[in-house]
Amino acid sequence: MKFSAVILSSFLILSSAFAAESRPNFLIIFADDLGYGDVSTYHASDCHTPNIDKLAAEGMLFPNMRANCTVCSPSRAALLTGRYPDRAGVPGVIRTNSEDSWGYLAPGVPTIGNELKKVGYHTAVIGKWHLGLESPNTPNERGFDLFHGFLGDMMDSYTTHLRQGHNYMRRNADVIDPKGHATDIFAGWAADFFRERAKEKQPFFLYLAFNAPHFPIEPPAEWLAKVKARSPELSEKRALNVALVEHLDDRIGQLLAVLKETGLDQNTVVAFSSDNGGSLPHAQNNDPWRDGKTSHYDGGLRVPFMLRWPGHIKAGSRSDYVGMNFDLFPTFLELAGAKPAPALDAISIVPLFNGGTLDTPQRELYFVRREGGPAYGGKSYEALIRGDWKLMQNTPYTPLELYNLKDDPQEKNNLIGKAPKVFRELATALRRHVQIGGATPWQKPEVQ
Repeated sequence: MKFSAVILSSFLILSSAFAAESRPNFLIIFADDLGYGDVSTYHASDCHTPNIDKLAAEGMLFPNMRANCTVCSPSRAALLTGRYPDRAGVPGVIRTNSEDSWGYLAPGVPTIGNELKKVGYHTAVIGKWHLGLESPNTPNERGFDLFHGFLGDMMDSYTTHLRQGHNYMRRNADVIDPKGHATDIFAGWAADFFRERAKEKQPFFLYLAFNAPHFPIEPPAEWLAKVKARSPELSEKRALNVALVEHLDDRIGQLLAVLKETGLDQNTVVAFSSDNGGSLPHAQNNDPWRDGKTSHYDGGLRVPFMLRWPGHIKAGSRSDYVGMNFDLFPTFLELAGAKPAPALDAISIVPLFNGGTLDTPQRELYFVRREGGPAYGGKSYEALIRGDWKLMQNTPYTPLELYNLKDDPQEKNNLIGKAPKVFRELATALRRHVQIGGATPWQKPEVQ
């Protein structure tokens, strides 16, 4: 009997070890302000993204995904917590200057790093963090074993890496001063990470957050020259953006090659997306959707989204699922064998991998952004999508607008006075979302 128990115990230990080794690795490649129209896999474009396109061709393309916010910090907070931004304490952008900062990542809300660490994953962030500059909201304190990147909101230059004179580049808690273009630096660190992890049996999660193509639009000179030679008709602004995106695409291609070189590619789920739509003043392209970054029209929300997992997701497949970036959170947890907390707003999309459907009731998509300055006054504005209908504002001071996205995907015909029943239902639902979000503080507690 004792011998049988020992055999059984040994079998369970071996089974557990095998399961840990066979679980997939996870990689999220997150671009910054990359417009839907600047990814050539969706339609013909003057911006060529062959490596991103190849990633989509080798996996599943999602044409109907949206970011969780129209700007950086809230979108990232949602992605990493699986909760709507205001429920994670980040309804607006976290900035270097506290008087113009509109979010504070809520203490106690677990990140995807926390949850995956619990089940044995090595967790890392490389690139842009933008969810806090100091304790307790640095990456190592919020669930990540490794942080190699930039704590702040944006760089004043891709080559100096400073923000308002401050250096926010870190390796964990250490201040560092790397040389080169930020896109090259982050890609190089990620390549080193893959080579290191290939020597280990422990599964990993990497959140690779580039700051490209966020302004200032500074591509390397040779990339700009290449674009101008190929397309001399482009305006200077447009050529700069195209060059910055194509440089990013090239570095993504190099990273995917390192995954293959190290043998990690076959058991790594790769997701690619952007934190919000492109910035129209910087000649970024969100076609065919209306408007861009900061706007609740779909140009500010629709983002490129694709997933690759060889042997599990059919190459060349496509899903019309209407979801949001933060759905990656419960998806990855499910694949890792972890149980998500019931407080999540995100939904696992694992059934879609094999062409299935999600057994969920009609889903509401909720969006919020809080902002300062005269145009916003520190107030928030929201949007809600339910089925074919979208209720939205674009500043706290403008009237609500109502669109039927099925009939009017470009959001040209405001139906606010023509569908009163739909308006009442969506307005009631939106108020409830605002109330729930209001339960989470979004400013740093004052020291008593």
